[in-house]
Amino acid sequence: MTADLPDYYFRVRENGAVVFRLSTENRQRRIEMDEIATVNVKNGTIKPHGDVALSKPDIAAIESWLAARQAQLAAREVDDILRTVDHLNLTTHWAQSRATGAQLDAVTDALLLAMHDLRTVLVRKKADRLGKSD
Repeated sequence: MTADLPDYYFRVRENGAVVFRLSTENRQRRIEMDEIATVNVKNGTIKPHGDVALSKPDIAAIESWLAARQAQLAAREVDDILRTVDHLNLTTHWAQSRATGAQLDAVTDALLLAMHDLRTVLVRKKADRLGKSD
């Protein structure tokens, strides 16, 4: 297993990751994980851990992971929105075919307000984009 280990391990957390340098260069061939940095995915900052001086290979590996992670999160965000469209269609079918009056009373106001808010934002953003293309 140790021959297949990468040089770095990224422990993902909500706003980025903690970066560890992996090593098996010890007598027991145990995996050692030395924390070397934290990464913020939103603003791209890389902060060395404690007194650790990051090498050029460390920084290159972290920057490569950061770019891949940001692309992955952006793709997930679009996928989540497309799933929301599917869910709205399923909700429409439910409201039309199976929902009871009590169920509709429980959700109608919240759904209408959320859809109105979303529609307002989407129309304004589309108008802004169309205005810039002119």
